[in-house]
Amino acid sequence: MQPITVLPVEGLPLIRAGDNLEKMITDSIPLLDGDILVIASTVYSKAKGNTRDLSTIQPGAQAEHLAARNGEDPRFVQAVLDASEELILEEPFILSALTCGHIGVRAGVDHSNIEDGKVILLPSDPMGAAAEVQEQVQALTGRKIRVIITDTCGRSFRRGQTGHAIGWSGMTAIRDFRGDTDLFGHELAITEEAVIDEIAGFANFVMGESNNGVPVVVVRGCETWSGHDNLYFNRNEDLTRRALTSQAANEQKE
Repeated sequence: MQPITVLPVEGLPLIRAGDNLEKMITDSIPLLDGDILVIASTVYSKAKGNTRDLSTIQPGAQAEHLAARNGEDPRFVQAVLDASEELILEEPFILSALTCGHIGVRAGVDHSNIEDGKVILLPSDPMGAAAEVQEQVQALTGRKIRVIITDTCGRSFRRGQTGHAIGWSGMTAIRDFRGDTDLFGHELAITEEAVIDEIAGFANFVMGESNNGVPVVVVRGCETWSGHDNLYFNRNEDLTRRALTSQAANEQKE
């Protein structure tokens, strides 16, 4: 197994709407075939202008109600509602599902690392975003790379946030070991490794939070793998989602 190298892409300026993010990255670091380019969703969204000015948002009755319950700005809550396909929890924070399948606190709407009075939205089509970056980088460099778009999320049952993949291109999300055997010859029946989340998590460690200013990382030396892209549970499989929505429904009846 070859060593894996993780390289921060340093020196990028603050990203603004209209910036050619792919060219800025390729001008900052030489890429090799097989590299995995890991990009924080915040900078992708900022480059694409996928932000909102709170002063332009008129909150509705539901946003006003949830904002009062959760101690948040009603305009921010309205932005969360607008980005959500379904609300799973309403308090003590909003947990919602997006059309892309991702489930996140406040729909991933973020007011950090952006000017006061604005919020950043997740890409509406994260898979398409990753594919677009992959295509643009290949056009600029001739290199066949892989791409992961990340978001920082909390996790059930554990404290703290980690990087999660919300869009990817050039690889499958899951490395499927089912049918393989372990060291003792036992056939593996259920083992599916979420490789892109593992890569996203360590990339987030290198990126850092707060004011580190490293929104892009290159992971070099990762082998290829076979598997599938069914990263998200469907409604019938997701026991946690079913339990939360059932609890919310029961509370509304009381």
